Amino acid sequence: MPESEYDVIVIGGGAVAENVADRAVQGGLTAVLVESELVGGECSYWACMPSKALLRSGMALRAARRVGGSREAVTGDLDVAAVFARRNSFVHDWDDSSQVEWVDGAGIALVRGHGRLTGEKRVEVTAEDGTITRLTARHAVVVSVGSDAAVPDLEGIHDVPIWTSREATSAQEAPASLAILGGGVVAVEMATAYATFGTTVTILARSGLLSGQEDIAAELVGEGLNELGVDVRTGTSPTRVRATDRGVALELPDGSAVEAEKLLVATGRRPRTSDIGLDAVGLEPGSWLDVDDTLRVEGFDWLYATGDVNHRALLTHQGKYQARACGDVIAARASGRRVDDAAWGAHVATADVAAVPQVTFSEPEVASVGLTSQAARDAGYDIRVVDYELGWVAGAGLQADDYSGKARMVVDERRKVVLGVTFVGPDVAELLHAATIAVVGEVPLDRLWHAVPAYPTVNEIWLRLLETYGRPTP
Repeated sequence: MPESEYDVIVIGGGAVAENVADRAVQGGLTAVLVESELVGGECSYWACMPSKALLRSGMALRAARRVGGSREAVTGDLDVAAVFARRNSFVHDWDDSSQVEWVDGAGIALVRGHGRLTGEKRVEVTAEDGTITRLTARHAVVVSVGSDAAVPDLEGIHDVPIWTSREATSAQEAPASLAILGGGVVAVEMATAYATFGTTVTILARSGLLSGQEDIAAELVGEGLNELGVDVRTGTSPTRVRATDRGVALELPDGSAVEAEKLLVATGRRPRTSDIGLDAVGLEPGSWLDVDDTLRVEGFDWLYATGDVNHRALLTHQGKYQARACGDVIAARASGRRVDDAAWGAHVATADVAAVPQVTFSEPEVASVGLTSQAARDAGYDIRVVDYELGWVAGAGLQADDYSGKARMVVDERRKVVLGVTFVGPDVAELLHAATIAVVGEVPLDRLWHAVPAYPTVNEIWLRLLETYGRPTP
């Protein structure tokens, strides 16, 4: 039975795990990834990259149709087969050879198989052929195994074939009809993509669309989905699911039913921790892992958790942000260097608390960062909310004919800094990083007046938000 020792063992081989190992190696340590599927993980093969590849072509076509001159030049419909082929190119036909090559070039070891903790700093890896490799960490073990789609406890749902985000992003053709359970980001994005492909889409969202985001997001995205032909039903959920000759039927409380060829379940996530040996170190299998701001699991000095599994911010970019802090702090602790663990320090993930940027690639897009108005009130801030119509900005009118969208800025009235910003409209994703810098940097409103937006661009929205708020007199 092979046995090896490394400074750092990372259970998982996705984008977050890769970044942990890379930073540890750059810090002078040795590191090994343990991966049972594809190196590169969920984001590369079943989430961020394939989903955006499926969405991008439709977005580009709609953008062209919004501008006079290019609108007249568009004479055909979307080539759906070409969209799926383009998506396949982004995931390399689910071949991770290039990712493995990168891992090797970065000086990171790789062990294929399912990793389980067997004790303090010890991991056992079972390969597909049953071969077992035992690994020991000199300094740290990092759990970076991600999350899976959570399937609700609904009568009949385990008796019918369902799609989760994995099947939706890896399908090779569009079904004639698709029912979607849930109203979050996955539900909205996949509804947008498949409606664009010509699929008849029905969303059943008990808690509404994009709950947890500003109400302007749900309002405008709901309108956009309706324009794409999506049947959005909020405040309801099925009581039972059953198979039919054509697919599935979802029975509703009023006695009616929604029938579809495919059913996508997009009702949340659960951690992949049920079979990684948590019980061997006194933790509950299947649980999220609570960590401090340096990503160390509470109660341990050698165990860390990064990415979805710690439930701080289930977004790839935040996971990679955590990974950089985690790899660096493990290297610092291993060598006795100073640990910078104060807020916004080099070894902490402070942004996870109140400065998380996120884009929902819907119709229209939603780009947000920081606290929503409700979250800010719940946190005890004295706030002022400033709204502005994006279509009133000169640059927006140039961007698209009859441009429609909204912007919201949440201001901490005591400190006169921005707590959160939300943009909803075509192509607003590219507005987001300026907002992120304003929130993370806690830039005073007086100073933001001197950040002059170029004219005529949609970024002029910043000036309009500040004007609406009002410039304090000396």
